Amino acid sequence: MISTATQNGSRVEVYDERGALMFTKGGTLVGYTSTTVSIQNAGRVEVYDERGNLKFTR
Repeated sequence: MISTATQNGSRVEVYDERGALMFTKGGTLVGYTSTTVSIQNAGRVEVYDERGNLKFTR
């Protein structure tokens, strides 16, 4: 489960409830929930699941 997502320079870092780093992605953080992270990248928003897998782009 995603606990927090933070912007660190040009990368987004995603952490679990224990504070462990789950994954990082390039781009700008748009928002997150307990199961997804939305990241803007090259004019589009990419939505990733808690494993860092791309779910969809909008």
